[in-house]
Formats: sequence, structure tokens, C-alpha cells
Amino acid sequence: MPFATGGNARIRTNIPAENAYNSLEISNREISLRQLRLSTGKRINNASDDIASYITTRALASRNGSLKAALNTVGDAFNITNIAMDSLDNISSLIIKIKDAVTQSASGAMGTDEKVALAKSAYRLAQQIQTVVDSTVFSGRQLINGSFTANFFIGITYSNTLITLTVDLTTSNPELNVESNNFDVNTTSNSNFAGISNLNLQSLNDVSSTDLGIFADNMMSSTLTSLARALDNVTKVGAYLGGFATRLNSQEELIKGQIVNYNSAISRLEDADVAKEQLELIKAQFLQQTSLISLSQANQNPNAFLQLIRG
Repeated sequence: MPFATGGNARIRTNIPAENAYNSLEISNREISLRQLRLSTGKRINNASDDIASYITTRALASRNGSLKAALNTVGDAFNITNIAMDSLDNISSLIIKIKDAVTQSASGAMGTDEKVALAKSAYRLAQQIQTVVDSTVFSGRQLINGSFTANFFIGITYSNTLITLTVDLTTSNPELNVESNNFDVNTTSNSNFAGISNLNLQSLNDVSSTDLGIFADNMMSSTLTSLARALDNVTKVGAYLGGFATRLNSQEELIKGQIVNYNSAISRLEDADVAKEQLELIKAQFLQQTSLISLSQANQNPNAFLQLIRG
């Protein structure tokens, strides 16, 4: 803290000049600080600017980074559920068409040749179901062949513990709500299609004029019942995935909101108020000019006492 002093006749130490010089140094540092903040747009450029806020902003930025990673993961999980739901919906449509073919063959107007033709047509639809199963892939993994299960990181707790969501499409997952607890929509070498006992869509290809098999009159009712139950099971699994999609959509909105709020908190602590910094810069520049003038005048003060020496 500078003090105004008298005794200016003591010219060996020019106290007013030293005070003016110190004030000039303070103004120069203040100008440098304000120019730095205006050029970077940040109030906190290092820990010394505001220790408490520096710690807080770094912690918030770290958590925000985790939330952004979680948002990407939620997007992946959302994509997987949508792809799987779309494929199951396609399979449902194919089962309905197979069921329609069986129903049509039950008409008394249908001869043996027509029934065989309908069975072969239905078998082509069964082959298409297998194609859907084989081609429903995400990141190199099949989704609905009965083997897919994955954990997705969708959030983080205050203690940095990961919050995960498990999507389980394995055949024996009880959450699929399939009575037999064995949901399998593969049509190749599968005698329990979609979890229905003794429903083998490969048998559609075995129908012939000498053996109508599941298209025989005495098998028609059983076949239709099994296909209806299979359709119901596929719908249940679709509903299981639909629940995940709804939850993931909600989680995505939550994370996006949190990221914005954390960014706002970081900005409030770390970012520079341009108007305020400009005001302080102008003030510091003014004080710099006055300090220069005062230093120049203080350096002239000892000259007045030279008259005493000159006589």
C-alpha cells in the first residue's frame, strides 16, 4: 500500500517516483490480465485466477465428458432396439401371411394341388424369416438369432459408478414373457419356432400330394393355433424392446438436458464477462497513463533542489 510522503529534499531515494513506478507495474499487470481474458474468452485461465472455481469447473467438465460418452452409448442402444423391433415386425407380417395361406387352404374349394402350392408358397415365407434373422446385424453381431445380450452405459452416479442397461435377447430370457421360456425365431432345424412346441416351419416344404402333413384337414386347427401363438410371442418380444426404446428415449433427453446445464454452470464460473473486462481494461489503461505522468513528474522533483547547490 503506497503512502504519500514529505521530505522530498532527500533526493538520494525518490519515494514519490518509486510509488508511481509501483502503480505503473500494477496497471501493466492489470492490462495484461484483462487482455488475456478478452483474447481467450475465459475468466479462469489457470488455477491462480480463482482456485475454488478452478476445481469446480474441472470437476464439472469431467462429469460432462462422461455424460457425452453415455449419450453416444444410449444412441447405440437405441439403434439396436429399433433395428431388432423392425425385424420382429417384419417377421410378424410374414407369420400372418403364412397363417393366411393355411387358412386359405382350409377352404373346401381347394384341391390337393392348390394346397401343395400354398404350402410351398408359405415355405418361401419361412425361408424369408430365416433371412431376416440372419441379416439383422449391428456392429458384427446378430441381434435376434437368440444369442444377443449386451450392457450399455447410460449414466453415472455421484460416486462415479456406471449406470448400465442390459438388453437381453437370448432365447431363455424370462423377461421376454414367452411361456415356454425358449424364444427362437430361426426356421432352420428348429422344431419349436418362436417358443411354440412342435411348430416346425420346415415341415411346410414336406407337404406333398401324397402327404399333406400340417395342411391336412385334421391338422389345420392345430397349425392355425400354433401360428397364432407364435405371432403372439413375437409381439411380446417386440413389446419388450419397445419398453427399452421408450426408456432410452427418455434417458437421451435427460442426458442432453444435463449436458446443457453443466455447460451453463461451467460458463458461469469460467467464462469472461466481456463488457466487464473491457471496462476494467479501459480503467487500467487510464491508470497506466496517469502513473506514467506521475512518474515523469516525480523524476523531475529532485531537480528543484539543484538550485540550492548552484547557489
